[in-house]
Amino acid sequence: MARVIFYEKPGCKGGTKQKVLLTAAGHEVVPYSLLTEPWTADRLRSFFGDRPVAEWFNRSAPKVKSGEVVPENTDEQTALMLMLKDPMLIRRPLLQVGDRREVGFDVEKIDAWIGLNPVDESFKEMSENLMSQDLQNCSHGHGHHHEHGHGHGQGGCKH
Repeated sequence: MARVIFYEKPGCKGGTKQKVLLTAAGHEVVPYSLLTEPWTADRLRSFFGDRPVAEWFNRSAPKVKSGEVVPENTDEQTALMLMLKDPMLIRRPLLQVGDRREVGFDVEKIDAWIGLNPVDESFKEMSENLMSQDLQNCSHGHGHHHEHGHGHGQGGCKH
């Protein structure tokens, strides 16, 4: 079982589901707010590995959705500068186990890395249900409209 440092947007439903899945697999989850963490460019950069810059961004961030920031047209240095100024732009979660760091919640990648099989039969159905969901993107349920970042403090996920 691993000790998972988990940088999230507190209160986000998607992050809660991700933490439940990790905990059911017997991992210790240590959550931190991605929004209030004192990031440096080098430390933040270490989570992105060899991913293209466009994959570093939270596609649900207000500035991305509005077109103010276009991830595909952003270079590495500009992306880091923008993210340090507005942490809502950072793709979530950022994960660290030991010296390895990752971004996003790719179930297959995380399962191969630290394992996501439930440690107890009683968690099996819940874990299978969660793993069948889209745990990469902001989770709001279906059939309703929402606006990110309007009158909700740091903006973004309010569910």
